[in-house]
Amino acid sequence: MSEKCREYIIPVGEKQVFITPQVLEVIHEYLHRPMGLEELARKLGLESWEEAYEFIKRIPAWIMWMPINMWRMRLEREGCLELFEGGSGEEASGSS
Repeated sequence: MSEKCREYIIPVGEKQVFITPQVLEVIHEYLHRPMGLEELARKLGLESWEEAYEFIKRIPAWIMWMPINMWRMRLEREGCLELFEGGSGEEASGSS
């Protein structure tokens, strides 16, 4: 995995969350609609609201506000998308 791809992995407790377009969709939903940290944790496959809080604190703001299509193009251009994007939620979130 390239160093650039590693920059898009957010460590949360024992897990690592890769910022896929699907994860970015959940983040956008959290930013624009009423959603508690418990629900955010559930949608991201995290254990608790505390982990969701840590995730939100650690994700760079420039990523949180990037349009999903632009994020997908960036990941494709850098060769990161095919490494992490799969069919299951576990692969999409990069959980270990």
